[in-house]
Amino acid sequence: MNDPLGDMLTRIRNAQLRGKTSVRTPASKVRAWVLDVLQSEGYIRGYTAGTSADGHPELTIELKYSSGEPAIRELSRVSKPGRRVYAGVKEIPQVRNGLGVSVVSTPKGIMSDANARAANVGGEVLCRVF
Repeated sequence: MNDPLGDMLTRIRNAQLRGKTSVRTPASKVRAWVLDVLQSEGYIRGYTAGTSADGHPELTIELKYSSGEPAIRELSRVSKPGRRVYAGVKEIPQVRNGLGVSVVSTPKGIMSDANARAANVGGEVLCRVF
């Protein structure tokens, strides 16, 4: 797999299109950190770490809905393995005039765009969520 983070985002998007309450994905630290940001911003209920039937670590993501509609309307990967997208603190993109969130990988860790601006750090723009 070339893009593990993109795979996780696609799994979340597909599960919400089918109305699933949870989705499983292979575990990694970066995936868990991105899920921490999504949870703190209120886009998912939470996630738990566990082990699959064949012994590999995996994350179970609890998806969030409000009145039958998914909490995540748009979920897209910005920085891809073939084209990395970096932004300074002043160039970090706002999603829908601040209604959405850009997830940014900074030297201080993976955080939302608002937290990156508050910490005065830029970095790689991983994905956009609305």
